[in-house]
Amino acid sequence: MKSKSNIFNMRSLLLLCLIFTMLNACDKDDEQSFEKTRLFRPVLNEDLYAEGNTIFVNMANLKQAIGYVIEVSRDTFATIDYTIQSDTNYVEINENTVGEELFWNTLYQVRATALESDSEYNSRISDLGNVRTEVFPSILNSPAPWDVTDVAARVTWDTVNSGAPITGIKVFSADDLKLNTPLFEETPISSEEDEAGEGFVYGLTPETDYQIAIFSGAEIRGWVNYTTKVADIDPNSPGVIDIRDDESPSAVTNAVAAAQDGDIILIKRGITYDLPTNSNPLTKSITIRGAYGFGEQKAKLFTTGNWGIAQGSNIGHIRFIDVEIKGEDYGGDYVFNPNTGDTNIEELLFDNCKISTLRGIFRLRGTNATLSNYEIRNSTIDSIGNYGIITCDTNPGTPQTATVENIKFVNSTFNHVQVGITSRNNSASIVIESCTFANFPLGGNAGYKMFRYRGGDDNNNVANGIIISNTIYGHAWDQSGEAEEYPVTGIEGLPNTSFDVSNTYTVDDFSWYINDNTGEALNAVPNLPLGNAGSTQDELWVDPENNNFNIKDSGFPGKSSAGDPRWRVTL
Repeated sequence: MKSKSNIFNMRSLLLLCLIFTMLNACDKDDEQSFEKTRLFRPVLNEDLYAEGNTIFVNMANLKQAIGYVIEVSRDTFATIDYTIQSDTNYVEINENTVGEELFWNTLYQVRATALESDSEYNSRISDLGNVRTEVFPSILNSPAPWDVTDVAARVTWDTVNSGAPITGIKVFSADDLKLNTPLFEETPISSEEDEAGEGFVYGLTPETDYQIAIFSGAEIRGWVNYTTKVADIDPNSPGVIDIRDDESPSAVTNAVAAAQDGDIILIKRGITYDLPTNSNPLTKSITIRGAYGFGEQKAKLFTTGNWGIAQGSNIGHIRFIDVEIKGEDYGGDYVFNPNTGDTNIEELLFDNCKISTLRGIFRLRGTNATLSNYEIRNSTIDSIGNYGIITCDTNPGTPQTATVENIKFVNSTFNHVQVGITSRNNSASIVIESCTFANFPLGGNAGYKMFRYRGGDDNNNVANGIIISNTIYGHAWDQSGEAEEYPVTGIEGLPNTSFDVSNTYTVDDFSWYINDNTGEALNAVPNLPLGNAGSTQDELWVDPENNNFNIKDSGFPGKSSAGDPRWRVTL
């Protein structure tokens, strides 16, 4: 009788033999079992980058590849500028490889194909991305927004390391990339202008792209791109009140009093005027617009109180364009704080404005008082107190009928703001698109909220929902400067309001208030992601305390697609 041990050993031996036979058969049939396929698409070892006007392409090395074809374009491959065949995975694209210099400060697209000895098995095309060549080394300064109008440009350069004197300025079309044909006669530069590092060119066309270059004799010293603004208001047109020659503080108040319904008041850049007061309540549509001009300082409207709206007024629009509005302090000043009934305002717009040091921007009260459309765009808001960006309020004991219907914030920056939107009645819509928020709302107090709809049942919703897209939120405002955490209370009310949030980020030190009893976030904004920016507020932006929101974290995923576009990283 055989032992169990012997039987087990025989079975194990037979099993090992069977496995060996199968593996041997697989080895012999390997070439027949696996069909030959294309090479994998090339991938980058590191991101495309440029030094000067040379582009560097560093791809992963594919062992089966005998070489690579690199294609370069400036119009997303509608046309191809250069085709380079290389036997290595590392390629420098410059005059040596393509026979001519690449353009400076130009966005290129690069794609690659891996080659096999049998071309049938070449990889498919791999898009490697975009890369911009550097700006031509120059003493020329990049233009600020206030260095260009609709028909003129201010050109400045470094006078410390200037070298040869600057003698002239030439203007070229945007598509004359080799700067062959000036559009105008050269603008001569005097020795005094050269010493000051400043010259001007005139006769440009509104809404047009140009290249403007400086010269020392025949030698080009650099060039930059300018885009002129839309045509300025003709001061002689009907309905325009031009007060640029009147620099008295009361000039705007006097002009509003004299204006007809719908008139535009043109005010002078760099001059401070008084904002009309509650003793001069508005009764008509009006636009207050800063005229074009050079220099950083906008036309300023200063207030120590607020403007009012007259009882029973029906106003089509109130527009502030390219102006600064500043209060004396954020304990009691507003742009508007009407307390009158039976009023209707179709539109209140702030476009390309700076608004600061106010208790609130707009506070609406009064029975049957309505603001249909409230919009802030292309603007910077800083230091706003506890009546926030907009408050729709009521007096104690009066019906809650003051209403703001549609609210929209676009391409704007909000910093040091205690409260967001507050209303005691329903709204129709809220849209927040491509905005930057920091130090918002006030931390340390759960009563300060982003969205506070406090009218109670049936008076506390936004009918068409709240849409937030392409936006960045920093942490709450710590006025003490000593906080280690920055909790935020998001909402009050809004039980039947939808929240549509897309491509929106909060910094790593953004947090919601936590209910001590449940351990859950207190009134968080639905669908707003928590801490997905990958960096804290101070790590993400250059200097948020001083309104410098240029993005310094190169790894931030929304660096070119989120926040106020003025701060985004551009290729």
